[in-house]
Amino acid sequence: MQIGHFAINLTSDQPERLMQFYRDVVALPPQQGMGDGALAAGGGTIFIDGHSDTKGTAREPQRVLINFFVDDLASEQKRIEAAGAKFIRKEGKEEWGGTISTFLDPDGNYCQLIEFKHP
Repeated sequence: MQIGHFAINLTSDQPERLMQFYRDVVALPPQQGMGDGALAAGGGTIFIDGHSDTKGTAREPQRVLINFFVDDLASEQKRIEAAGAKFIRKEGKEEWGGTISTFLDPDGNYCQLIEFKHP
């Protein structure tokens, strides 16, 4: 399979609140040409929309982890935390050499900042 682009859809019973969080707190820019609910995330897109079957917070937030690979985890964590995000794990060291901090979006989904310096 050859993939030309990767996207993930996040649905919510309050999509406007979720969009505001990813746009204003996480600071993802709009994905040009893909509509009002599309945000650019690295080489992919995060679509945010409503869905009739989505109600309340994530029941198993650990099932899908939204990972953001960053160059400076400490400064991104500080910025996102100052903007109001709740972190449930801060700068945890992994045996494979990376560092991970985990925060929650307004629907309770797990988002992770990951810093990994290749040797």
